[in-house]
Amino acid sequence: MSLLGKKFPTPIAKPLGPFFAAGVIILYGINSFGNLLMNTDEYKNDPRNPNLKNSKH
Repeated sequence: MSLLGKKFPTPIAKPLGPFFAAGVIILYGINSFGNLLMNTDEYKNDPRNPNLKNSKH
């Protein structure tokens, strides 16, 4: 006998697949938009910009 009771063959990943795919697409869009904003003229020389290489404040 199972510790948690009777096991049922309930599919979990297959019905949730579209939601996982949508989450990946949203995260990709957020990452692309963040990279686009980091390369604008306003923030290109900001010391907090991770794309800036070895600059002193």
